[in-house]
Amino acid sequence: MGDQAVVTMTGIAKRFGGVVALAGVDFAVRAGEVHALLGENGAGKSTLINILSGIVTDHDGQIAIDGRPARFAGPAEAQAAGIATIHQELDLVPALSVAENLVLGREPRTPLRTLDRKAMVRAAREQLARLGVDIDPRRPVGSLRVGEQQLVEIAKALSLHARVLVMDEPTAALADAEVRRLFATIAGLRRHGVGIVYISHRMEEIESIADRATVLRNGGVAGTVRPGRTDRQRIIALMVGRPVESLFDSGTTDSGTTGGDAAGDAATGAAGSRPPAGDAPAPLLEVDDLAVRPKVVRPGRCEPAGIHLTVRPGEIVGLAGLMGAGRTELLETLYGAGSPGRRTGEVRLAGRPYAPRDPRAALRAGVGFVPEDRRRSALVLEHPVGRSMTLTALGRLTTVGFVRRRRERAAVRRTIAELAIKTPSAAAPVGALSGGNQQKVVFARQLLAEPRLLLLDEPTRGVDIGAKAEIYRLLRRLADGGMGILLASSELPELLGVCDRVVVLRRGRAVADLAAADSTGEEILAAAMGGTAAGRDDR
Repeated sequence: MGDQAVVTMTGIAKRFGGVVALAGVDFAVRAGEVHALLGENGAGKSTLINILSGIVTDHDGQIAIDGRPARFAGPAEAQAAGIATIHQELDLVPALSVAENLVLGREPRTPLRTLDRKAMVRAAREQLARLGVDIDPRRPVGSLRVGEQQLVEIAKALSLHARVLVMDEPTAALADAEVRRLFATIAGLRRHGVGIVYISHRMEEIESIADRATVLRNGGVAGTVRPGRTDRQRIIALMVGRPVESLFDSGTTDSGTTGGDAAGDAATGAAGSRPPAGDAPAPLLEVDDLAVRPKVVRPGRCEPAGIHLTVRPGEIVGLAGLMGAGRTELLETLYGAGSPGRRTGEVRLAGRPYAPRDPRAALRAGVGFVPEDRRRSALVLEHPVGRSMTLTALGRLTTVGFVRRRRERAAVRRTIAELAIKTPSAAAPVGALSGGNQQKVVFARQLLAEPRLLLLDEPTRGVDIGAKAEIYRLLRRLADGGMGILLASSELPELLGVCDRVVVLRRGRAVADLAAADSTGEEILAAAMGGTAAGRDDR
């Protein structure tokens, strides 16, 4: 790592109306350095990287590239200066192929000036191979899972041969194996002198790869530290501006994850607080050898292929597995949103056969679902917060075909208060909220429908530590009230800290059922990768 700064940002300030987004921020990236940018949602991280990426052009302060002043009039100028950015909300065109997305705006041409599709596919294969990714470049991006799209976005940024690579939550949708592959790629980039700005809410990642970390709070710099040499509690205290406690009440997980003081009564140790097996209530959800043979095989999907699991009232059951193990497909099938086709096996809800034809039938049966990609699958960002929250509960708020607006407004006010949703008003557009508050709106929509079983797919993806703690507290409160929860997550500390049990999937099958309190991340990963796991139970 060299001492020369490739990029220097000095006194960067930005207002949006009367809101101060940044107030005199200094930030620099050296060649071959991984410089982490930390802070809660709304701290100013996205605004800072949008300025560096040329998306936000009207700002105060100076930017210098190799010591020479620079001012970007748009993203193209930033890319020409060697700045490449992987945004948290992916910038891909779903209708185009992987290859077309990778060279969009830089398409190779034949001597006759027509598109050279063979060269396009060949280049795409080479770029994906650098990441060790096995995806057909001819596939439409819209057919890929979120994690696969994330890898395509990373490959696209690497193809620009950038001198500075900005990565905003690059592992949010990746499983552990893909994260390790990404870190190996980052190590290679560092050796070639590429400076990397790394934004993540996962402290274990920051400690693993970052040389420095600058913490933003309320639009200003709260401090710059060396993560591997600085106590994690101090870093999080810089982020939230106050002392912190453990993210999980039962204490730190085996990875040492900690979090904000909102966790004081968050996830109450899950496994350690549940009643003994002899006192366990009858199962709420029973899945017995569930398998789906789809009418149309969609590339990248892993349908249920023999899954056994149970969820009892008041229990949080985790779903673990590598990307492509079938976690999302199982949840979609249970919600009536899976692939059409022949289903075998048996599913029972509260002792009765359960086979929803569509999400509406699942909602009527008392099953709610929070999907992985809240922006594409759960929210219309232009809609008001209040209307977004009540969409699934209109039947409960309607009399003789008319929505009782007073009752609707009361339900919205009550839920905003209960979930501590930070919004200017119920009329504000959902897109104006931070990621954590958008996720709470998705939760609110499902909870207003009063489900007895809640299905969650990556519920804390892309939200900050404080919001995570609030979500964990909410899940434990719901479980303590008798709700059953089935939670898919790529974060092993989350599964071990929040869940009572963890069911491990591999290639569409349940291969292990582990008590969270007695298990480690290594055991879960071993089962997911095809090894053995203590306490394995294929049923």
